Amino acid sequence: MMTLAKQLRCIFTAMMLVLPVLISGADDVRRTDFPDTFVFGSGSSAYQWFAWRKVEGAAFEDGRTASIWDTFAHAGEYGGATADVSCDAYHKYKEDVKLMADTGLEGYRVSISWSRLIPNGRGPVNPKGLQYYNNLINEIVSHGIQPHVTLCHSDLPQALEDKYGGWMSREIIDDFTAYADVCFKEFGDRVLHWTTLNEANVFALGGYDNGMTPPNHCSPPFGVRPCSMGNSSTEPYIAGHNLLLAHSAVVRLYRRKYKSTQHGSVGLNLFAFWSLPYTNQTADIIAAQRANDFYLGWFANPLIFGDYPDIMKKNAGSRLPKFTRQESKKVKGAIDFIALNHYMTVRVKDSSSSLENDIRDFSADAAFQFILTQGATPSGLAEYPRTEPGLQGVLEYFKQAYGNPPMYIHENGQMTPRNATLNDTTRVEYLQAYIGNLLDAVRNGSNVKGYFTWSFLDCFELLDAYGSGFGLYYVDLDDKELRRYPKLSAHWYSNFLKGKGSKHSAVYKIEDNKVLHSSQ
Repeated sequence: MMTLAKQLRCIFTAMMLVLPVLISGADDVRRTDFPDTFVFGSGSSAYQWFAWRKVEGAAFEDGRTASIWDTFAHAGEYGGATADVSCDAYHKYKEDVKLMADTGLEGYRVSISWSRLIPNGRGPVNPKGLQYYNNLINEIVSHGIQPHVTLCHSDLPQALEDKYGGWMSREIIDDFTAYADVCFKEFGDRVLHWTTLNEANVFALGGYDNGMTPPNHCSPPFGVRPCSMGNSSTEPYIAGHNLLLAHSAVVRLYRRKYKSTQHGSVGLNLFAFWSLPYTNQTADIIAAQRANDFYLGWFANPLIFGDYPDIMKKNAGSRLPKFTRQESKKVKGAIDFIALNHYMTVRVKDSSSSLENDIRDFSADAAFQFILTQGATPSGLAEYPRTEPGLQGVLEYFKQAYGNPPMYIHENGQMTPRNATLNDTTRVEYLQAYIGNLLDAVRNGSNVKGYFTWSFLDCFELLDAYGSGFGLYYVDLDDKELRRYPKLSAHWYSNFLKGKGSKHSAVYKIEDNKVLHSSQ
């Protein structure tokens, strides 16, 4: 019998593989339809989330120490597979940046490994880690590509987890701010776009609610894998509160010390389903709003208004930490942009009666059971742009509910089996659909500044390690050179960026992860 974790993976994988329906006009969308200042790019990370990808490799080289993700992977979650090498971008960064430039990327989203730069999480900077990131950023900038840098993709140094419990302790605020200070000082003359935390909402839930991700905290009966510690009814709220306080401290630091000379911006990244009511009945409409409040408002409301949504304070009660008056002033407005990782729309059906038996107020986990909260349950598979304009919908929601703040789409893409043909027509259709949906949002006044596909390369994924991929480029893991091969989607995206249209004749075939044929 499959474990619950495997069942959830299968459900989510099936959802990500659903063939998208194109919106009208998507075939005609062009780069020139967007403002010149709009940035199109792609992304990867050191050890990132949803579904937790690692591209950097070189896990323990040149002074880098373990992060909580290294510990998690080495505990056997993936049957022995780890991301210690992955795509080995650590050694192949020059080749990869040239590939980005050849593709036509205008921006590249990358994360810094905290434990590579500051191995103990606090204290001395690792010279070799500093040299690597300087070299990488210089390479990106020299090719005319904007670096968009995330400080923490959930990969907290294990040393800080061991020392005081990581994000469960307010000690993390000072350490995270000091780490950010090093990054701003060393790289801020070339980096103008900073994101403090990736998918802060999912990190708090996966790490402290169901234990699906590090640091693997949960309590019965809510864990989807065994946890040795945790309290699912309180810890997600505590971790989320500390994430907000740490983020706001970093923003204040940047504004006080670096903004006047570096002229950059600092934002926060959230994972964003677009939650719609299952029916037009009042109960379902209220449930969908409740889901958006608990899932997006959890972080957006404090940053825009200085406090949590009323429904969270009412339903979570004393389990939800309270902002002091001083903390509220510090958090409110501590945002230059909000970035979203968006993949799909879900329908929400009211099940508020279930709250009597759910002490957490989260009815399920975000990435696998949708965590549509407070008596809101998901119904059906993902909907795509023609019937449910999810990307436009969520951007319009931020426009209406939060005053149209500057926004970036940091992740958007489609999972496909790793051993599938490189002729990934469904990913091309997916990108066409969502970029067309994005254009509708821009024309409707959404203050969105950029769009990044996930991901540039196939790499290590949470759902099944190396069994699937989101990449525009396939990486042959059986080749000692780890050669990269462009998929059809890479050609499509490149031609879109270069204004050459979207007709392609490339045909590839892979068997047993080997490229057998390519022609163009």
